[in-house]
Amino acid sequence: MQHTTWQAKELTPGQLSERSGVAVSALHFYEREGLISSRRTSGNQRRYPRETLRRVAFIRISQRVGIPLSEIREALHTLPESRTPNRKDWERLSTIWRQDLDQRIEQLIRLRDSVSSCIGCGCLSLASCRIVNFHDRLGDEGPGARVLDVNLNNECGPACDQQVEPCAEKAGA
Repeated sequence: MQHTTWQAKELTPGQLSERSGVAVSALHFYEREGLISSRRTSGNQRRYPRETLRRVAFIRISQRVGIPLSEIREALHTLPESRTPNRKDWERLSTIWRQDLDQRIEQLIRLRDSVSSCIGCGCLSLASCRIVNFHDRLGDEGPGARVLDVNLNNECGPACDQQVEPCAEKAGA
């Protein structure tokens, strides 16, 4: 593909894809979802304003840290005239998202630390697995991954902080 000059005011979907590293199909998806916009030429071809590159980068970085597209869309809709986020916008939005990101980090750390001695399925480590839930004892405390989910810490009982003991016949399995 021909390299796009930095002076180009508009980009074709292929050029935007090449520069952003995002597939053309993803760009079309972002457009359908209202995250980016284009104009149509007289031949009905899409043309994206050059600043869409920064907008796509914002979307991708936000996705990479785990922000759902619905929240990204809401954030972009807070910008005047659908403009591209600048540094001040990113600072404001990242402050809003910080608590959620901190919870995600805590969740990942808990998951990493809880499964480090487990192969994942539990079949070879039932007697020592910290996250096994014999006979669905944690089901009485509510839905979800009660042991690992940091959002449930305040709602969940003492089983969240300790191993749920296996029954005798399961421990010998």
